[in-house]
Order: sequence, then C-alpha cells, then structure tokens
Amino acid sequence: MKEEEKKPLLFRFICWVVWLFSPKYELIGTENLPEGPSIIVGNHCHMYGPISSELYTPGMHDTWCAGEMMHREEVAAYAYQDFWSGKPRGTRWFYRILSHLIIPIAVYIFNNASTIAVYHDTRLLTTFRQTIQRLQEGSRIVIFPECYDVHNNIVHGFQDKFIDAARFYYRKTGKALSFVPMYLAPKLSKIIYGQPIVFRPDVPIEQERRRICDALMDAITEIAVSLPEHTVIPYPNISKKHYGKNIPLEVYTHEQAAG
Repeated sequence: MKEEEKKPLLFRFICWVVWLFSPKYELIGTENLPEGPSIIVGNHCHMYGPISSELYTPGMHDTWCAGEMMHREEVAAYAYQDFWSGKPRGTRWFYRILSHLIIPIAVYIFNNASTIAVYHDTRLLTTFRQTIQRLQEGSRIVIFPECYDVHNNIVHGFQDKFIDAARFYYRKTGKALSFVPMYLAPKLSKIIYGQPIVFRPDVPIEQERRRICDALMDAITEIAVSLPEHTVIPYPNISKKHYGKNIPLEVYTHEQAAG
C-alpha cells in the first residue's frame, strides 16, 4: 500500500497503540540515506524490526514481509513454525492455539501496512515486480534478510537473493541502487544508518550478492560494537537468558568459554 494513500482509521489506531507501548527510537545517521530510492537492510530483532520500519523509516517506504502472513489460510502454519516452534515442548500447545488466534489481526495489519509480500516460490517474480515499481516511484525498501545460519553475536547470516532487486532496477532504469546498513537497538531505543553500499552492475551477480551481503553484515556489526554495551535481540526466537551482548566477537567468545 502506498504511503501517500490515507490508511484506514482502524489501522492508524492500531499503529498508535503499538507506538504507545513500543520503544521510542532516536534515528541516527539519516544523512546516510540517499535521496530517492534505496534499499535499507537491517537486523530483524523479532517483531521490533517490522514495527520500527513501519513507524520510523523516513519518507516513502515499503517493507518486505513474509507473504504467508498476508493470506488467511497460510498464517497459522507459518507463524507457529517461524515464531514459536523453538519454544519449550511443554508450552507449544499454547503457541499452536495462538497461531490460529492471530489470523484475523495478522491479515489485517500486514495487508494495510506499507508492505511487499515476499515468497519463496514462483511468486517471487511478483515480489520483484512490486519492488521495482515502488523503487521507481521513489520509495525506500526495507529488508530484514537474516536466516538461521549463525554469523556472529550481532547478526545471523543473510539470505542473498534480495540483492537481485538492484540488478532488475538497473535493467529498468540504468541507475545503480544503494544498499544502506541499519542497526536496530531496541534496548538503547536507537536506529542507526550506516554508509551506503552501491551496486556494481558490471560485476557478476553471484559476486555482488556475496560482496554486498558481507559488507552489510560487517557494517551492521561495526555499528553495534561501537555503541554502549547492551543486549542484542537475536533473529531466532530463543529464551531471553541466551541473548548476547554487543561486545566484540572475540571478547564475547572468550567470556562464553570462561563462563
């Protein structure tokens, strides 16, 4: 849904309630956001990522979200598997029920928010078409590409196919798109944007996927460890007692071994 369109009153009320009870973020490094279209890439932080993207991203923007959360018949299975399947065995019955209870509100919110549905089947072509269209309209696209592969104590590994949006955009417009690293620190109530990384259209896409993903993960990590010590909310939905800190990886690893 385009940001310039007025959203339903109920949705705006829900956003207000969410804003009221969620961290109030300070935006740092907004001068690193290019004028016009770009792709902002950040750490997921459970639901903090999508919520902060909707409420705080400057200017016209759209967030990539799981397409399953936009379709009534797919919400329950996806929500349980992705959000709660790692919960203690004795409590999983509750989360199975909860995954069905959230269907109406999930479908309503995700279909009214500034979102682009992401799929992992042939519908992925639709994702890219909508993304390129919104980029051409001047929108910033926010993506949280973490997966379950461990990278370090700040971010998990990135799925890399989202880089292809820059290739399609270049074919359509002849312009090189920038990717902006973003670190979300809910415990500090800060969102920090790093220096943009420009897509190189003359380099093989496989090489660009790896280069840009590595550069983004490194930049996000550098931002995180430069901040005052704080708890990092990880991508997997694990127990809070297993959350790590933003201290450098070598110190983190040493403390884990010592502990």
